[in-house]
Amino acid sequence: MADRFDMLLDVRNVIRMRTIFLAGAGLVVLAGAAMVHSAQGPAQAPQTPAAPAAASPQVRASAQVTSSFGAQTQRSGLNIVVLDPAHGGTDPGARGTGGIRESEIVLDLATQVRRALELQGFQVVLTRQGNENPSFDDRSAIANAQRGAVFVTLHISSTGLPGAVRVYVNSDLAAVTEATGLIPWDRAQAPFLGLSKKFGDLVEGMLVQRFKGSPGAAQTAAVRQLRTTAAPAIAVEISSIIVEDRAELDRMAPGVADAIARGAAAFKPSYVVANVPGTLP
Repeated sequence: MADRFDMLLDVRNVIRMRTIFLAGAGLVVLAGAAMVHSAQGPAQAPQTPAAPAAASPQVRASAQVTSSFGAQTQRSGLNIVVLDPAHGGTDPGARGTGGIRESEIVLDLATQVRRALELQGFQVVLTRQGNENPSFDDRSAIANAQRGAVFVTLHISSTGLPGAVRVYVNSDLAAVTEATGLIPWDRAQAPFLGLSKKFGDLVEGMLVQRFKGSPGAAQTAAVRQLRTTAAPAIAVEISSIIVEDRAELDRMAPGVADAIARGAAAFKPSYVVANVPGTLP
């Protein structure tokens, strides 16, 4: 991704449509900061995330290249983290000995991550607060509906070196544009891959200081949950569910939470939401 561009990308999100219109333009970066404007209303309060509709909500984001960044353009930085405790409901995720379930551990972890993020001044939106299992599209749609957000999904691995933590970003996605100018819903992440990698590297850099055996830089993988998210998005995976005592994982939670919060704070200057004069607020 180039370091500098002169034009500003205006992305308008309207919930319930399953395509992303990019008008032939990729994500525009000015001095390393993505300038994306969402026409969605004010972000919801962190304690009351949007409830999934009966049918999976979806997002249509129409994008147009507008004017050069000017004095009248107002900017506001990253202020929302959409936090996704993976699995839930009938999907327990990875399971270990003694009845350890990934879905339960990550829900408790999300509580600590939320507190750490709020101490850094972020608003936090949870994709679930109990033992339910929103669809992948429901979770992505909650993130895509926010203005100035990043997405973090939390997982416990079934393998790997116990005590290590890995951050994943989605592997390369070609932003295939159809004849109509539309990008498929399942490639929504494509314009954000560079920013996701930067965000992931910052979080992993914080994690490796605390957890030996962690890789030190974000890794790429075909993570289904990240592919449909139109925002900088990472998966944080703790190793591993095979520990004999869940307390070993619980003891990692404060350090993981602090690393995510500090990584998000370090990433904040790189992601700028722009209000362009003449566009919807």
